[in-house]
Amino acid sequence: MKRRDFLKTSGLATAGTVLVPYFLKPFESMARGVMGGSSKSLVVIQLSGGNDGLNTVIPFGQDAYYQLRNTIAVPTNEVIRLNDMQGLNPALQSLRELYDQGWMSILNNVGYPNANRSHFRSMDIWQTASDSSENLSTGWIGRYLDSDCETCRFPYDAIEVDDTLSLAMKGETKKAIAVKNIQQLVANTKDPFFTQAAKTAPSDGHNDLGYLYKTLIETQSSAGYIFEKSKSFKTNSVYPNDAFSRSLKQVAELICAGIETRVYYVSLPGFDTHTAQKGRQDRQLQTYASGVSAFINDLKKNDRLDDVLVITFSEFGRRVAQNASSGTDHGTANAMFLFGGGLKQKGIVNAAPNLSDLEEGDLKHTIDFKNVYATILDKWLQADVSKILSGKKTEMMGFV
Repeated sequence: MKRRDFLKTSGLATAGTVLVPYFLKPFESMARGVMGGSSKSLVVIQLSGGNDGLNTVIPFGQDAYYQLRNTIAVPTNEVIRLNDMQGLNPALQSLRELYDQGWMSILNNVGYPNANRSHFRSMDIWQTASDSSENLSTGWIGRYLDSDCETCRFPYDAIEVDDTLSLAMKGETKKAIAVKNIQQLVANTKDPFFTQAAKTAPSDGHNDLGYLYKTLIETQSSAGYIFEKSKSFKTNSVYPNDAFSRSLKQVAELICAGIETRVYYVSLPGFDTHTAQKGRQDRQLQTYASGVSAFINDLKKNDRLDDVLVITFSEFGRRVAQNASSGTDHGTANAMFLFGGGLKQKGIVNAAPNLSDLEEGDLKHTIDFKNVYATILDKWLQADVSKILSGKKTEMMGFV
């Protein structure tokens, strides 16, 4: 039986289990006490579709904002003011407490040179940390796993809460795992096919058949451990009842249960707002804010907030001027949000976008996103940036 046929027959393909053997085995070592102690975690939130940063962090102090967005601009009396120049969309009200507590930072004008306005290409650039002129087949988190640093020795260090794995999480030799439902993973490993096959496993693990049986046994034993470990903590915090918030709830429970995953990846789609933007974006922002607020407060209640850094990105921002359909088209630079208990630069970190100094109607980026990644890799994950962002000229920032 071929490896692909084996995985398809066993039903594990839908659980991301092509990657499971490499991911799960270290958990058994952790259970035996080989790997102990807590470590810092990174949670990456992807807003898919190109979120409009100017209607997220609103430059209400600039007249050009209202001149260029005469029907979709957020009225000044509705803006959640953070300073004299910028404020939050009212749909982000849930984030105000986090901001006031010093658990939230905002980076303005984040992007990259020669920005690409294709969803797919720009997302690839963000996920691989490539220049706009190069194509990479590995993601920045995947290369972190490849780098064999002290805290990234195994692919289990990264989990994407989804059915499929993003390019960001794929390395050359190691990959993260995509798991949306831990219970389903366990159920798959209890399939009668597995039970029977495990009883007849050959001793030779060097050929293809031996590899398949080895995969089966490791998956079956380790999935049970993850399930039991995940049951050791069930939050009593209230989360909104939507898919995004449920994903964050699962991440919080894994973090608080003590599973030492270093990177979690969660996505929220629906931000491609070419038409009738105002209501559509507001709904997505409210979903995002309420989920993140519940997540951050849950971590704080369980004394884990200082060990977690959350970053939010989108593949690009939108054009400064609205279009004829009361929406916005693909643009360039955007705002990024950071959350955590260990932020060294709180609030708005850098200057607001200058809407009077545009480049062909688009914002000029003042922070290269690769500098954000480099800072996280070096200061938070304690990895060797040169092995992960090889050939990229990067500068360290001071937010952590």
